[in-house]
Amino acid sequence: MVHVYNCHPFASQQIVQVEQEPGLVCCGGGVLFVVAAGGCKVEAYSVERKGCPFICRFSTMGTVKSIQHSKIGDYLVTIEEKNSATYLRAYTNWRYQAEGKARVGVRLLGHLLRGVSVHGGVQMEIIEIPLSERPVAMACCSVTGDLLVGCENTLVLFALRRQNQQSLNQNQGQQIPQSTWPNSEQSSSQSQGQTLSSNQNCLDFERSVILHLQKLKPKKVALCGGYVAVHAELEVLVLKLDSSCEQNTLDESSDTKKIDDLEDQADFLVLQRHQELLGDRAKDCDIPVSIEKTGLEDSTGQYTLSYVLFRRFTPDFFQDCNVEETQLHSLQLYPLFTSNQSVSLEEPTCVFCFFSLPIAGYLYSLKGGVELLSAYQYPEKVLEAVLTDHLLHVITKNALQCFTVRCSAVAARIKDPYIDTTIKACPPCSMEVCALRMQLFIGLRSVCVYGRHVILLSIADTETPEEPERTTHRRGLSRKWTISSPKETSSAGNGWNLYVVDTVSPLTLYQEMVEYSQRYVETNPQAQSLRHLLSEAHLLLRASLLQTPEQQGNIEGNPAVSLQTDTDGPAEKHTAVQTDIQELEEALRQNCAQLGDCFSRGSQKDCHLALPYYRMSGLSVTDIIARNHPLPSSPHSYGPGFLFYLKHYLLEETEQILSQEAADEVIDIFSQSEPSQLVSVCASPPMINISPAQSLQVLKHLEATAGVSVPLTITMATMMLRLDDLPQYRQLMERHAEMLLVYGFIEEPRLLLHGGGGGQHTQIRSTALTRQLAKSQPGLLVAAMVALHENNKVQLEQAGHIFKELGCENCLQVDFWEAMLMASSQEAVIQELLFRLASVYIDRLTNTTSDTHPNEPHAPSRRRPLKSADDLMNSCSHYGALYPWLTVLNPAQTTSSQHQEALYKLQSLLCGPSLSVGSVVPLMERLSEESLWGFSLHLLCTTRTGQYDSSIEKLLDRCPQAIIAYANHQLQDKHMVLWWQKLLPELCNRTRAAADNSILLAALKETLVVVAMETSPTEFLELIPDDGTAFYFLPHLLTCSQHHLLA
Repeated sequence: MVHVYNCHPFASQQIVQVEQEPGLVCCGGGVLFVVAAGGCKVEAYSVERKGCPFICRFSTMGTVKSIQHSKIGDYLVTIEEKNSATYLRAYTNWRYQAEGKARVGVRLLGHLLRGVSVHGGVQMEIIEIPLSERPVAMACCSVTGDLLVGCENTLVLFALRRQNQQSLNQNQGQQIPQSTWPNSEQSSSQSQGQTLSSNQNCLDFERSVILHLQKLKPKKVALCGGYVAVHAELEVLVLKLDSSCEQNTLDESSDTKKIDDLEDQADFLVLQRHQELLGDRAKDCDIPVSIEKTGLEDSTGQYTLSYVLFRRFTPDFFQDCNVEETQLHSLQLYPLFTSNQSVSLEEPTCVFCFFSLPIAGYLYSLKGGVELLSAYQYPEKVLEAVLTDHLLHVITKNALQCFTVRCSAVAARIKDPYIDTTIKACPPCSMEVCALRMQLFIGLRSVCVYGRHVILLSIADTETPEEPERTTHRRGLSRKWTISSPKETSSAGNGWNLYVVDTVSPLTLYQEMVEYSQRYVETNPQAQSLRHLLSEAHLLLRASLLQTPEQQGNIEGNPAVSLQTDTDGPAEKHTAVQTDIQELEEALRQNCAQLGDCFSRGSQKDCHLALPYYRMSGLSVTDIIARNHPLPSSPHSYGPGFLFYLKHYLLEETEQILSQEAADEVIDIFSQSEPSQLVSVCASPPMINISPAQSLQVLKHLEATAGVSVPLTITMATMMLRLDDLPQYRQLMERHAEMLLVYGFIEEPRLLLHGGGGGQHTQIRSTALTRQLAKSQPGLLVAAMVALHENNKVQLEQAGHIFKELGCENCLQVDFWEAMLMASSQEAVIQELLFRLASVYIDRLTNTTSDTHPNEPHAPSRRRPLKSADDLMNSCSHYGALYPWLTVLNPAQTTSSQHQEALYKLQSLLCGPSLSVGSVVPLMERLSEESLWGFSLHLLCTTRTGQYDSSIEKLLDRCPQAIIAYANHQLQDKHMVLWWQKLLPELCNRTRAAADNSILLAALKETLVVVAMETSPTEFLELIPDDGTAFYFLPHLLTCSQHHLLA
């Protein structure tokens, strides 16, 4: 379906003053090229100046049958006929004919003219390009300047090269010029209208690849950035040609029998079925393509070929259509560059393929997946069509008409990954196209476009009317399919004109579309046509904003053409471009607001699009509320899209705080439309200025109608807190058990926390309820924070920020970490918490000495922790039971309770299975070993790290009364040998030096008892020292022998 809108895309038109009847026209580089009806003379006119003044005129070597201009290299290429022979020629440096220079050089492809700069300066050159077959069509690549020539059964690709004139003398014997592909610079060097020095780069071509086509006779070809398109009468084939170092040719399909069958069926009309193959499926078409090596692979590498698109049409003879009316035309490969690309970047953002039948046109997107974007249904027979960034221009016999295109919709999605999200939106690529108002002419024959200039050739037809002419064609099926060739231009015509029609600027056309849309706003604000028209206007603006800076400053992005003087300097041009961009951006914001209005009251299917469009409009939520007041017919009805926008706005973290008036209005909106969302609305950060009294009334009414719920009760308690009604606050909070309240906070975490929706590093703030809980119910606050963390509602660092904001980083935060250890199952989180808690305990032991009492002035008063050391040992597996030998080393009850709790918790962590001792060893250096409790901590670390020898020595030095308890607990299993390998020798040496030390003697006796039970008599004998004290060991030796005999 094609929508039709009465918007006029044309601003003005002027007639080009051409002396002779035009036969062919083409344009490019700001110039209109006109081939006289005789076909042997080309005239150039400037389309960028008022009145299209004449630039220059030059003769061709034959009758021109086809002409093309290349933007890159600024050259012309023609197919000419002379003496019944067909030639392909390229015309370079043609602009110098405007300076009155008559010198023209003629040469063959690859044979550069040496010494030109010495004998009179630069000149126009005609390059003869020899071909083995008759050329049928040609095309120039707008990205690289390469030339593609279609012959009867082959496609020949010529790469554009350039050669510096100064290097010609050094390369006299070389016929292949230096390759500079891709050529990003040659367009500027060739399109400047200045007399070039002897360093001028001369253009030349190099035949790089030949493609052989079977079963397809090219009628027209197209080339763009490696994509090759060709169409026959009813078939279109698009290929991708890549240069590669690896040899990889396309497999030829064995369809020779089919060709022979078709020759045998020459007496019959064979109709192929309609077929459309996209992407990888296109290789299944029955048109084999092979690559012929040109012998220049060393410089160009190997070419690989892949199928991109194939489409075959079947003529509908039963609709009284003759063969000519079912032939394809207007094949075009169109690249689209966007403003986010580098100036030197050769690769276009998008590449589109357009082709047309007389009754329908088809636009495909090729990059990033082949897709049919639009199918254009024409109201009458179309002769020719041209695709541009903004519009598709088509001509019939008597009218010029414009259709909208979807190129900007594709490019926007490639450029911006946030399109089609809740952040940004863009009308879909599949949206139906529309036709704009047509402009009537008489006898249109051809059309071409340069920027916003549409060039039309009209020739009044003096032949018989078209309907009698139809009788010469077949109306039904027959044994032969008679194909009529295109009609030659009539030389007996009684009139002709060459028009340059200027289209309006995209901003002007957008404004007209907006004015046109007002009739729908007044009659039916929810009409589909209103939404469609505003979407068309949106794409029009996007197409302009996507253009590169060169395109915005100069429509085609080319340097100024020759002999053209600019009245404005670069600074003025840049300022004008920036002003235009600002106007376009402002218009886009207005359009987004209008589209947001459409979707805000639209159907449930598309209501979600109101959110991104309103965001892109830049309007405040207050402005959007004002635009969405209920209609008088339904005063309590709000559109689903508007409610969707409001919910997302209130759910997301934003710095925009609503005034009390706006916040109260939001409460009224949701109380009427979606009362179930009131809790979330009241908890939203932008609603902080809400009237608590009014909100409390609305919440009480919700409770009476919907019933009691925990989040609702907490929300009502928050309102009571804001009203300073603490008794009512406590009464509401006591309605539910503490665990139910925790579940309520999980359901609506914003009752406790504001912010944090953007990730771990997002700023987070506490609420009034959080501050109140920290004072009155710290256990509930800690439990709620643990639950929020375990449900991914808050991060560890964010929770720490909250406790720091509350001034509880030394108490509640530590309680939170201890509670987290009991609840968390994530190993990374557990290790982080263990390290933090160990650091806190060490810090407390460092800042609180053993003789400090809590009531002394320099000792900070701290709240009693929620969990004692005993509680943690009993409830948390990461806290281990204290080793028995620690009871000997721990101080008496003379220490403060805070110091003792910190010591026991740290010792418990070191005795537990989870703490990585190596991570806290550097922190332990802060603790002195002078006190027994400090020594106990260091001893725990050396023991946990397996340094039993040094631990035994240290313990015997500092506290020998604990050595047996230590050995009984630590020296077991594989460490049992340390009893007689380390402990026994140490005790023997120390008792020998201090024979009256009863503690050492008692330890030695206990050690000998264990050694006698664990060793054999022989081993025990070897342990007895030879210092004359063997009698002391004899009783233990006897015990060892008896135990050994009994065993």
